[in-house]
Amino acid sequence: MNKPQGVDLVERARALAPLITSEADEIERTRRLTPSVTAALVENGLYRALLPKRFGGAEATPEAFMQMLEEIAKADASTAWCLGQCSVCAMIAAWLDHDTAQEIFNTPPGILAWGAIAHEARIVEGGYRVTARWDFASGSRQASWLGAHVRIVEADGSPRKKADGSPEIRTILFPMSQAVMYDVWDVIGLKGTGTDSYSVDNLFIPEKFAALRDDPAACRESGPLYKLSTNMVFSMGFAATSLGVARAMLDAATELARGKTPQGLKAMRDNNAVQGQIGRTEASLRAARAYLYATAHDVWSDLASGAPITEAHRVAIRIASTWTIHQSASVVDIAYHMSGATAVFANNPFERRFRDMHAIAQQIQARDTQYEDAGKAILAGNLDAPPTAR
Repeated sequence: MNKPQGVDLVERARALAPLITSEADEIERTRRLTPSVTAALVENGLYRALLPKRFGGAEATPEAFMQMLEEIAKADASTAWCLGQCSVCAMIAAWLDHDTAQEIFNTPPGILAWGAIAHEARIVEGGYRVTARWDFASGSRQASWLGAHVRIVEADGSPRKKADGSPEIRTILFPMSQAVMYDVWDVIGLKGTGTDSYSVDNLFIPEKFAALRDDPAACRESGPLYKLSTNMVFSMGFAATSLGVARAMLDAATELARGKTPQGLKAMRDNNAVQGQIGRTEASLRAARAYLYATAHDVWSDLASGAPITEAHRVAIRIASTWTIHQSASVVDIAYHMSGATAVFANNPFERRFRDMHAIAQQIQARDTQYEDAGKAILAGNLDAPPTAR
């Protein structure tokens, strides 16, 4: 019987969990993935989860992608974060010509990372020229290529506009060797992501390495995966990572409660308050996961049947992802508090997950303004229209 698309990625991720768990302390200490973990992810094809099939990728469903990240996040949140970030970056192959995508993704290790949108690139003969610095490039320390999202300006400095009057934004791509890296990621959580800054100076970018990412008219792939914007898939991936962290944290707290007897109190497993708290928290986590996956399933079913992506799909993904991150953070907080003084020791499986979860909750995908954006779209009522670019 044929397996659903991408299921083997989940099985491979689960098999790699013991290795990642054993390397987690070193990942935390060095603030980047270890060579052995990176090699295992590459050798098992996990970075290629969202790469088009014609380049040797899995072109997995969002559900399989999320399950893969959940399994990795249970072992180490930083590893899952890097894997999710770089996997989504690989979707840009759908907007590149064949030879360009082959050069980037089929020359080992074939990992692309990028940071936040900033700055501009000036049009010159044959391409673009840029001098700039960007931040928040998760997974960049494992990457062979870097990208940057830039506004395009004409030779005279005037902004280039798209047909609808909005600024033209392209994603420029260049080898890691052409950038200067800055080790700035000194943070409380997700320490191992190496989310550093990088810059280029007067760098020439050939036209073929400047993609109109997420522009439906420029997409070269017909599969339903590439109807989704990279931002939509980022949000689902980061929500799945938060679910993995919350699941591991709650499981650890439950295991602790089976055997711990706090001083002056009865055993946690016999404490009615602890029993009720575990039951309610388990329900909250399962509800959050069910909501996220049901949303992804519904959207995917529409797209796979040939329906176009709409504003309704974008809003559904947005609120499900944001709410799931918030619910996961709540689960982590409850499990941490329930575990008492045990949770503050670094050698126990609580303190790092607490910090990692709260670093996830500070990221743009978890902002409360995401609800405002969704509410505005719902009130506007034009949910059958193509999605707005956010």
